[in-house]
Amino acid sequence: MNTFRNPQGIAAPLAAYSHQAEITGPVRWLVISGQIGMTPTGELPEDPVEQLGIALDNITANLEAAGMRHEDLVKLTFYFAGEVDLQRRRRRMAEWLGDLRPCMTVMTVAALATPALRVEVEALACTEDIPATQRSEQQ
Repeated sequence: MNTFRNPQGIAAPLAAYSHQAEITGPVRWLVISGQIGMTPTGELPEDPVEQLGIALDNITANLEAAGMRHEDLVKLTFYFAGEVDLQRRRRRMAEWLGDLRPCMTVMTVAALATPALRVEVEALACTEDIPATQRSEQQ
């Protein structure tokens, strides 16, 4: 259903991502708005890599709320405002992604919604749709 590829004839990915994801079959999509590095209690650390970790945890919580898993992620878009330690950022993302290689875009922007925000992460996930017969049985 979700097939990730890196076609020949173009440069290999520069990091842990895939150039394309092909989605086939009856599917269910989840579009996750930009998640910031703020905890449910309103804590917002100054360190952008700490904010990244919280934003990724928020992506996980969104997936779980929709009955999905990390493996259902097909696209991530990262926005970073200001300087972020590249090695620490890559390590944190690698810890969270594991062997997963979704499509990915990473951008450095001038600013986010408020000056204290240093990180925002959007996500798209896709999984098999539950057939109508199973849906009615579950209700």
